Amino acid sequence: MLPTYETLLLELAPPIALITLNRPAVLNALNAQVFNDLESVFTLLAADPGLRAILLTGAGPKAFAAGADIKELSLTGSASAERLALRGQSVFTLIATCGKPVIACINGFALGGGCELALACTLRIASADARLGQPEVKLGLIPGYGGTQRLPRLVGPSAALKLILTGDIIPAAEALRIGLVDEVVPAEELLPRARALATQIAAVAPLAVAAAIDAVHRGADLPLADAVALEAALFGRLSDTSDKHEGVHAFLEKRGPTFTGS
Repeated sequence: MLPTYETLLLELAPPIALITLNRPAVLNALNAQVFNDLESVFTLLAADPGLRAILLTGAGPKAFAAGADIKELSLTGSASAERLALRGQSVFTLIATCGKPVIACINGFALGGGCELALACTLRIASADARLGQPEVKLGLIPGYGGTQRLPRLVGPSAALKLILTGDIIPAAEALRIGLVDEVVPAEELLPRARALATQIAAVAPLAVAAAIDAVHRGADLPLADAVALEAALFGRLSDTSDKHEGVHAFLEKRGPTFTGS
């Protein structure tokens, strides 16, 4: 029996899981319950060895996630707003470090916290009608769920500041041009393309996939000498795994490998 969630839908088709934000009436806005549900489902999926890739999307054609729940946000003061930001950051860090590739399937709007949620994912595919942005300055705020840090790491400081300071909402084609998303496809091809990419990644060694994500994410915050030392350590650790032996022998024997994640 799959667990059920108040604000999410979960579909399992191992080795791939699909999570759908399910608040279409409010454009899948992020509130406290969404954070609780995201934390619960990613904790569950991270511990499942049968899953090798996760897709994340929003219910309905209008939005991936339109941002924070403004009614909830309107009730915050200094201390409670900081707690809210820390809560969102904690959940998004869990997504970014869950050890499995997470592909954001961006349909419609991904604004504010919704854009930050996409930034926490490993890869981002957008439908041609998607719109992305960090419009928090128009509310007298700044991004609070990691956007001021993840966005410049992805698109560079100048492009990030242009988005954050203007609050502009940009189309998918512009998001692709600046590197905010990795691919743009017609809306009807969004989930099929994401599933195809997830299937491709799921076919390779899962320990190597997890190590590659770890090396890139942790290495980005280290001096180059420390980052390449981390890479060497992970390379060495993988060399003692069954999957490494299987991959090497399969290559030498001219056959397809069977990876077990061990």
